Amino acid sequence: MEKKNYTTVSEFILLGLTEVRELQIFFFFFFSIVYIATVLGNLTIILVVKLDPQLHSPMYFLLANLSFIDMSLASFATPKMIYNLISAYKAISFDGCMAQMFFLHLLGGSEMMLLVSMAFDRYIAICKPLHYKNIMSHRVCIILTVLSWTAGLVHTTSQMVFTATLPFCGSNVVNSFFCDLPRVIKLACTDTYILELLIIAFSGVLSLFCFIVLFISYSIVLITVQHRSSSGSSKALSTLSAHITVVVLFFGPCIFIYVWPFSNVSVDKILSVFYTIFTPLLNPIIYTFRNKDMKKAIRKIKAKHMNSISDF
Repeated sequence: MEKKNYTTVSEFILLGLTEVRELQIFFFFFFSIVYIATVLGNLTIILVVKLDPQLHSPMYFLLANLSFIDMSLASFATPKMIYNLISAYKAISFDGCMAQMFFLHLLGGSEMMLLVSMAFDRYIAICKPLHYKNIMSHRVCIILTVLSWTAGLVHTTSQMVFTATLPFCGSNVVNSFFCDLPRVIKLACTDTYILELLIIAFSGVLSLFCFIVLFISYSIVLITVQHRSSSGSSKALSTLSAHITVVVLFFGPCIFIYVWPFSNVSVDKILSVFYTIFTPLLNPIIYTFRNKDMKKAIRKIKAKHMNSISDF
């Protein structure tokens, strides 16, 4: 890329979800409630897994890490979006914009790999139950978690190292509620065709590849469960259905945004809201209300807490 003298853009204007004032006020209260519920829901999962010894297993260790990522994913842009809904000046600094894109792909890439790790855990638990404790040791869980974060870091660095050095000298208006990489690079004062291909390669192909791997692995597990007796299959199917639901909700919007060649601003906004705001909320709902062990642990901790208060 040729370097010339440009008037550097110091901030970007985020158009947000809508310009209708009544809708902005409605969205302000609605997304404020959703965000608070998301943080509380994911924090609950983390604390319950930490406090209940019965949940000190590989599956719940990975689930607690997923909740941490979801809570962070909901926080990288949602508070700023909520603030902008009632703010007259909807700007974000250049560094803040770069930070949003960095954390989006860091957390998104980490969650993709963590979901693959959770699928691996379920595969070993159901297809090779006799070897489960030996294979899925605490050390292996730590390694899988570190690999997930490392993959996310490599994923975001590989894109941001080029994006952060782009010259921005013209329009600074981003038609979204956060700095989305495909939209921001289009504002650069240079040809970004190669970089757009890299984004598709890194984000789109990664999303599609992980989804295919997960689809194949869960298909094998489901076939294995169907060939077994119904005594232990109901719990396995319940757990698997929760995992598969989370996978579809997370990967569906990502694949559409980063792989689908026909971009539509309105559709992209809806999908962005879904995987950055709603999916982090749906995860604790799915894993909590569809999981007997989690519900039992919450009731036990609640009863213990109430007893301690009454004794006091």
